[in-house]
Amino acid sequence: MLWNEQTEIYFFREALKSFASPEQLFYSLQSGYYAYIPKEFDSEGQTLQSRNSLIGQFTEKWCKQLLSPIAEDLGLYAINGVVCEEIALTKSSSADLAFCTKNSIMQKAEDIKLIFEIKMSIVSNYKFEQPDTVKLIGDYKSHKGNPSLLRSDSMLKAIGKSINIRVYGSNANTIPIIILGNSPITSTYSKKVDFLKSAGVIQGFYSLNPNPTKSDFISESSEKGFVTITDEHNLKNLCKKILSEERHYFSSMVSKKQLGKIITIASKEIDDVRKGEKFLKLLRGRDE
Repeated sequence: MLWNEQTEIYFFREALKSFASPEQLFYSLQSGYYAYIPKEFDSEGQTLQSRNSLIGQFTEKWCKQLLSPIAEDLGLYAINGVVCEEIALTKSSSADLAFCTKNSIMQKAEDIKLIFEIKMSIVSNYKFEQPDTVKLIGDYKSHKGNPSLLRSDSMLKAIGKSINIRVYGSNANTIPIIILGNSPITSTYSKKVDFLKSAGVIQGFYSLNPNPTKSDFISESSEKGFVTITDEHNLKNLCKKILSEERHYFSSMVSKKQLGKIITIASKEIDDVRKGEKFLKLLRGRDE
């Protein structure tokens, strides 16, 4: 089953039962505990960072459960936290999930067939009531948060990490990279994701949440750099298609000298966010 509101309620209930306090999972406002600050409320100067690592661990395991049957059908293993230093996947910056020919966290580049970077979070808004009631109160348009792929910071981190893999050496040139989210994208990123796909940097941004809202949303970009997965069969077919085609990363329609300058400059940034920002800025500068 793909991501939905029941998945999010399950996360909150399991976290509360096992290890987390309401204050770690919800904003504590005057009128109660909320997953996000509703748009009609004052922000009260609060930020909530403690939930990030918890939902990150949950979504990585959830994606593995979803994708493992597809990997098995392809004769591969779905593995969290893959390390391969020859393509910049270190212990501190491992692949969130990868399809591999060997069932091990430590991998050689030739044994990694598909890399997934996971940028998923709580999407809708919920209110928690003691002792264990978690109630849906609105979709992502009803609150002040920017979940998953709607958050520019998350998009830039995913882009920056993908660039780092691509520029680290030629060993990753044949490995596709997919970004998994559970929200739509903003209109400002629609052309960017299509360009990244056409340039071969990233093979697609997939939302695993087919119904994030009952109102209108961007379900796919014009060139399908971003798509919303509608069911598990759809996801399986996309993975099979990517792995059935022999791919080799390169960037087209730019001179080697100019491409070298772009990569060199972007790679000098100190973290993934800044690499993503610099890369996109340089690409926009080339187009303008």
